[in-house]
Amino acid sequence: MVLLTVLRILSRENLTSVTRLAWFLVVITLPMFGVIIYFLFGDVNLGRSINTRHKTVIEHIRSLHSTKLGDVVQLEGVIDEAYKPAFRYATSINGFGTTIGNRAELMPDAKTARGRLLEDIEQAHSSVHVLYYIWLNDKTGTDMANALMRAAGRGVQCKAMVDGLGSRSFIKSVLWKDMQAAGVECSIALPFHRIIKTILFSRLDLRNHRKITVIDGRVTYCGSQNCADPEFAVKAKYAPWVDIMLRFEGPVVAQNQLLFASDWMLEEEASLEDFNFSAKPLKAGFPAQVWGDGPTERKGATPEMFATLIAQAQKTLTISTPYFIPDEKVLGALCACAHRGVETIIIFPARNDSWIVRAASRSYYRKLLEAGVVIYEFKGGLLHAKTLTIDGKISLLGSSNMDIRSFDLNYENNVLLSDRKTTKAIYKRQRDYIANASLVELADINTWKLPGRVWNNVIATLGPIL
Repeated sequence: MVLLTVLRILSRENLTSVTRLAWFLVVITLPMFGVIIYFLFGDVNLGRSINTRHKTVIEHIRSLHSTKLGDVVQLEGVIDEAYKPAFRYATSINGFGTTIGNRAELMPDAKTARGRLLEDIEQAHSSVHVLYYIWLNDKTGTDMANALMRAAGRGVQCKAMVDGLGSRSFIKSVLWKDMQAAGVECSIALPFHRIIKTILFSRLDLRNHRKITVIDGRVTYCGSQNCADPEFAVKAKYAPWVDIMLRFEGPVVAQNQLLFASDWMLEEEASLEDFNFSAKPLKAGFPAQVWGDGPTERKGATPEMFATLIAQAQKTLTISTPYFIPDEKVLGALCACAHRGVETIIIFPARNDSWIVRAASRSYYRKLLEAGVVIYEFKGGLLHAKTLTIDGKISLLGSSNMDIRSFDLNYENNVLLSDRKTTKAIYKRQRDYIANASLVELADINTWKLPGRVWNNVIATLGPIL
């Protein structure tokens, strides 16, 4: 079995050499354990039937999306020349082009974001579609469920989708059953109802990490916030979870609707006619586009997207991410950015709910600092916001972390936009994070004990397979 597993690792053409070496070390060092772990988590594959169905759904959506979204714009005169490659690359991932006439409002905090979202649902008259990786049976989760049930009672088409792992407790709750009884269409993304088949032909930890809300086909919310209280009861000792959410109007709403539709149609019988694509360009709006990624999309698309964006920065690059296990492309792009003289800042949480991620992340601190990257560790809870701003002009936010899970294993959704006003607001939020953070310097790294540094490096070595 060990020999067969090694041959499988060596024969795979879609593995990087670093990932191949990491698996090779695990299997050779811990033979039986390594074989079992590789069997469960080695192949990034949802299985033939799901891959075939996903391909059919995506091809159908792509064949019709121009009629649903209208013609996407040419970038000439719309996006500054320096940043066009990033928008072109985003388009290559799942075919969504840049749209104009979008508007965004940054929510001041989690409570306000949830309040505005619920208010929009109360005013919905045709459809409400929501998808969350984590939906907890707390106040936020209960308020959302009740709002959907009231909307369904008014005749509004309500669809609610949750991830089979992230929302496993909620799926078993009374609220989930009450929603179904009230007329809310409920679905589970990547369910666990055929565990043996999943273990044999796929892997258990491929998840839908998206956070999508689309209301009446005219409003969408995008950001890092799950359907849960900031106190996050399941991991309360790291609370509060500090998230970021933007409320969008304009054609990106239709793109988010298409992304939701692709997930829904993968699990349920439905057609595009069941979804609302009525969003139109707004006057004085800005260019933006949705891009999503997942294990059924082109491998390496997300790290290449990050690397492309980072390479576009001319003056400033500011990033916040809770989970940081970069591949060589992203790490190299960050160091090169700082070496070019760009003010490059990354904000991490000081305390992380994943000890593995914390150890692996810290193994990269010295390399980043020596390159000139400025590192802060946020002290006001678990900084869960995934943000990237460039030169006061370009912003990226959504569900993607800078780690291997977001790169290869999770379905994610993000919005890339070009707007000074919105970027200024997001950058100000990033500065607020910095104001409540500690600066990390090389002198601090030098005080770390040898066993701790070794441990961080050991975990980072396994980073490609975590």
